[in-house]
Amino acid sequence: MNEILNGLIQAIELIVKCDPEVMSITLRTLEITFTSTLIGVLIAIPIGGLIYFKNFTGKRSLVNLIQTLYSLPTVLVGLLVFLLISNEGPLGNFQLLFTPGGMIQGQTILILPIITGFTITGLYGVKSEIKDLALSLGASDFQTIHTLMKEAKYALYAAVILGFGRAISEVGVALMIGGNIRGFTRVITTTMSLETAKGNLELSIALGIILLGISLLINLALNHFQEK
Repeated sequence: MNEILNGLIQAIELIVKCDPEVMSITLRTLEITFTSTLIGVLIAIPIGGLIYFKNFTGKRSLVNLIQTLYSLPTVLVGLLVFLLISNEGPLGNFQLLFTPGGMIQGQTILILPIITGFTITGLYGVKSEIKDLALSLGASDFQTIHTLMKEAKYALYAAVILGFGRAISEVGVALMIGGNIRGFTRVITTTMSLETAKGNLELSIALGIILLGISLLINLALNHFQEK
């Protein structure tokens, strides 16, 4: 018990003193996560809008598949991306393995189903009369989708936040694709795993507190938009 208490005290000291390694790992984590979330948003929200707006054979099955992929194991995504960007893979020439770029690619694939699925769900929450009114007034498909997304903006915000939370807390992709290289691809989750195994509890606890704080902010933002 004393060891845990001492580790907690030292962890708080590391945070208060803005320990360079702690700050570096935290900033790198946020940079990779923000980038992957931004890319995911630019891809997933338009796709979600099109899936909602268009009627086609197999639409219900496609939506069910997307929702099933919410719980896609991170190690499976890591394996898929590893096969794609390894030297023998189709994207091997880009040299993305064990780089932040490869990690961003993996996290983007991981969160695409979440943002896409919740975009579709959010649009279904908009009253159908709005869609009918926009079409009756001569709006194009793009203008109609844009109008519906404005009505569902808080649901879309929530989708983005959920995607960000999924990306920042995952371990499998970061470890398999990033390689946990100190000063280059090491992020909060992989550092906690490594340092705990080494017995360096103060650094693990410090990063855990930071990750918990970020998770708290994510949940507060999500609750805010859900109330909206």
